[in-house]
Amino acid sequence: MGFLDPVKGFGVTFGMMFKKVATEEYPEAGAPAAPRYHGRHQLNRHPDGLEKCVGCELCAWACPADAIFVEGGDNTEEARYSPGERYGADYQINYLRCIGCGLCIEACPTRSLTMINFYELADDDRQRLIYTKEDLLAPLLSGMEQPPHPMRLGENEQDYYVNGPELARGEVKP
Repeated sequence: MGFLDPVKGFGVTFGMMFKKVATEEYPEAGAPAAPRYHGRHQLNRHPDGLEKCVGCELCAWACPADAIFVEGGDNTEEARYSPGERYGADYQINYLRCIGCGLCIEACPTRSLTMINFYELADDDRQRLIYTKEDLLAPLLSGMEQPPHPMRLGENEQDYYVNGPELARGEVKP
């Protein structure tokens, strides 16, 4: 060990002392997440407002942490929530258990369940970390109608999955 070795070590410390500190004002001004970051789950809707979830429970079966609970319900002509025969009547994701693996997203056959780039999932109340269907549903955009309502994009559910986006944009005549 040489005589100047401690001075060389302190050189790094003294060099950092005079640099400008990069401070983030996190709770007041949150930093945007990366565009492809996958955080909180979202249940998507069709262009007319009907839910894409058909209550098949495949996401719950695929979840290795058993964080998802789905209970399917039957659609009727008076109360239609999705274009299929069934819909997700009760949908819950327990973020105390969720490990963010994305296997539920891969298992969803209708692309109903996706992950958005919202990352603030910490809370001091355990009950608020169990997200229900109302918390997870995508917001209604312009042109959408709150379910239950009749199908608007076609006569049967096949029109929703084959021609749905084109019908909503007016590119395909039904």
